[in-house]
Amino acid sequence: MKHYENFVNGKFSPSGSKERIEVINPSTGQPICTVPESNASDVDAAVSAAASAQRDWAKQPAIERAKFLRRIADKIRQNVEPLARIITEEQGKILDLARVEVGFTADYMDYMAEWARRIEGEILESDRAGETILLFRQPIGVIGGILPWNFPFFLIVRKAAPALVTGNTIVIKPSEETPHNAVKFCELVSETDLPPGVINIVHGRGPTVGKALASSARIGMISFTGSVETGSAIMAAAAPNITKVNLELGGKAPAIVMSDADMDLAVKAMKASRVINSGQVCNCAERVYVQRKVADQFADKLTTAMKATRFGNPLVDESVEYGPLINEAGFRKVDSLVHSAVKAGATVVTGGKRASRDGGYYYEPTVITDCRQDMEIIRREVFGPVVPIVTFDDIDEAISYANDSDYGLTSSIYTRDLNVALRACQEIRFGETYINRENFEAMQGFHAGWRKSGIGGADGKHGLYEFMQTHVVYLQRY
Repeated sequence: MKHYENFVNGKFSPSGSKERIEVINPSTGQPICTVPESNASDVDAAVSAAASAQRDWAKQPAIERAKFLRRIADKIRQNVEPLARIITEEQGKILDLARVEVGFTADYMDYMAEWARRIEGEILESDRAGETILLFRQPIGVIGGILPWNFPFFLIVRKAAPALVTGNTIVIKPSEETPHNAVKFCELVSETDLPPGVINIVHGRGPTVGKALASSARIGMISFTGSVETGSAIMAAAAPNITKVNLELGGKAPAIVMSDADMDLAVKAMKASRVINSGQVCNCAERVYVQRKVADQFADKLTTAMKATRFGNPLVDESVEYGPLINEAGFRKVDSLVHSAVKAGATVVTGGKRASRDGGYYYEPTVITDCRQDMEIIRREVFGPVVPIVTFDDIDEAISYANDSDYGLTSSIYTRDLNVALRACQEIRFGETYINRENFEAMQGFHAGWRKSGIGGADGKHGLYEFMQTHVVYLQRY
């Protein structure tokens, strides 16, 4: 079993802590490797390295910084297969999805590099004669990035690429569940001539490394993807220093299926939402609202599709459609929500229990009907291969149900009626709405949630500018 270290100031360095975290393969329950259970001193060393590197890094023209992003993207493309296998081994997603994640990560690096010549300030009209008002966009400084485990490789770059091209440096804490891919990323970075200290990785747990990062007075912004509870803790840690926070905190995405919808399309999309990455995707449909007159038809078709779903160890059988849940705690959460729905009167049509496969954390593909809006399974994020279905009578009721949530990340509607689709766009109170298509955002969009789904956002021009601050200059001619 291999033992990996932190990546600080351009090299792999041992932690000041002697404690180690054992990384488990969720497909088998067996250990893969270890990383350090780092402490606050390790975080401070990484932040110091990032702060020392940031001034010279920001002085480089953006187009020069972009060249480093492209070099890293090239390294990623040269290592798609080993990266994909690392991701699958420690996270459990199928290999094809892991390959997509790696490829998309490289494309994202190139996309953000393209913004080097597109970062814009403004010239503002003054009320005074002979005065010019200039608005500059400038880097924040050192960024802290705290990552989830469900798309661990892509999230490194979703935070690092816009940070770097805009003149910031970064310290990243990978999830302790999925740190190996971050180690490999650092190995690739070390093969380029990126200046030391621009990218730093510190392994460890949230209550120690995450808290130290969020509470550091030298961090200009903390960017976090994960749970509401952890996001709240990060805000509290950042508050004494008034550190900017950028948070994506999960979702409970509603999907509305109208009676005029293309039923096969809706079924295909709903199945995809619940089996992609074993249902562990915050932007995919988590609760399905089906118009009553087609509810039975939809449930029958979806049940047939879910029953046919093949799952198992992705490294043993590449033909499976999904793998395990991330860990035992994730399994228990899913199982608990299914049982609470049954106890409250819902009906499990298929699935609804653990599957014994290779000692891993597998849950059967599950469809639940007779759900109500007040049930826990409709209100809490499931994060598993489970589809709860609620029926409704008209679009007013459907929109009311959809908006009745603490979350506000993504949503979707399936209909052939343009008026209904446009009404959904205007009245569904979510950061994203998908019409007649699966829930998957574009890198040029803006992935941002409402309510408890987050603060700020990622991707596109608006995501890029999250990593910058404004500086207004009043220039008086005399």
